[in-house]
Amino acid sequence: MPTVELTYRTATEADVPAVVELIESAYRGDASRAGWTTEADLLEGQRTDPEGVTAVVRDADSRLLLAENAGEIVACCQLEHRGDHVYFGMFAVRPMLQGGGFGKVIMAEAERTARAEWDAAEMRMTVIRQRDELIAWYERRGFRRTGTMFPFPYGDERFGIPQRADLEFELLVKELG
Repeated sequence: MPTVELTYRTATEADVPAVVELIESAYRGDASRAGWTTEADLLEGQRTDPEGVTAVVRDADSRLLLAENAGEIVACCQLEHRGDHVYFGMFAVRPMLQGGGFGKVIMAEAERTARAEWDAAEMRMTVIRQRDELIAWYERRGFRRTGTMFPFPYGDERFGIPQRADLEFELLVKELG
């Protein structure tokens, strides 16, 4: 694998198409199976859309953090300031780079940014509870399961087309310190 040197920046509206493509490639369809974060067996259809990504880019309380290598966007994540904590979402790493330690590095940068930008004491996220391997990965990064569940938005195809009837999200929390 060639050397990867990551640089970070906040996304602009010009980045929206590339970010949508990255997120879709990491989670949906056959291309996502090259990595380990695929949701293709749980959900079909889209993972996000240009309107949703644009809303994050425009939100004054959010940052869409991009990781680039040689000018190419290779990872992204949403950081949204919500009072005493930051919500972490839209996390995607290019499938061919998954499993190489980039997720850990990018997560550390997201945590650093949350503390530096907003002095956040805690990071929160929601993960489909059926994603055992992904939840275990976040637990190794210091997140803890809360047991607090939220319903999956069945019938709203902006979030995908469920392939099972029991999907729901679990809240994961990490203290930043």
